[in-house]
Amino acid sequence: MTAETRLASLPMYCEDEVRPATERWWAGLARHLRDQGVRDVPDTLTWPDDYHGHWRAPGLLFSQTCGYPLVHLIGPAVKLIATPSYDAPGCESSRYAAHVIVRESAEAESIGDLRGCRLAVNGMTSYSGCHVWRNILPAADDVQSFFGEIVASGSHRASIRLIAAGEADACAVDCVTHALLSDQAADELRGTRILTSSPTAPAMPYVTAAATSDDEIAKIRAGLNAAIADPSLAPARRELRLTGASVLTDEDYRNAFQD
Repeated sequence: MTAETRLASLPMYCEDEVRPATERWWAGLARHLRDQGVRDVPDTLTWPDDYHGHWRAPGLLFSQTCGYPLVHLIGPAVKLIATPSYDAPGCESSRYAAHVIVRESAEAESIGDLRGCRLAVNGMTSYSGCHVWRNILPAADDVQSFFGEIVASGSHRASIRLIAAGEADACAVDCVTHALLSDQAADELRGTRILTSSPTAPAMPYVTAAATSDDEIAKIRAGLNAAIADPSLAPARRELRLTGASVLTDEDYRNAFQD
């Protein structure tokens, strides 16, 4: 396998405002991976349009996915590398939450007050925007029966815009995305507020192709740990709110994201 066919991506937190920091982080991480003997490390990140196809690529060296598609859609095609942790309200070590967002002027004081409202959903394979609701709604309810209408937005950011514009009444948003927007695009959060937050779940993991050997995964983990400890990469990590990484198991994800 050559450098041209090995792929790296970090597509989960990819808003335009943080892409330069993400690319700086990858440049440093790639250097540390090479120092550990990882072969054919690409110089630049891929920014895929087809996430699921990209994650299934046999040449995938390093990427980040969501826990729900990991368990339900792409599991056999990848292996876990590690789970990053973030300095963001709602995060606890390698676990994260979703914030329920409503308009600032909304009268809702609890989840029960949202019954019959319009829900904005970023995507049907998203945990934090869609499937997290099974851990938020009253036990007897599901998304279809609880909300009066479901509006597809295409992204967490777009869901928040629908709330602010009065075109939807509630959405659930990944707490890391919300924190990055508060840093980089605070105006877009104006007119909205956090109603409550979900229970935490394992955060979005770093993955590699299933064909990657255990020996090479150990080298990737060593390179990742070195990059996290590298003072020269501290500004990029700070901008991305990235603080560390832990090694979780497939079972940790199955237990959290199994329907």
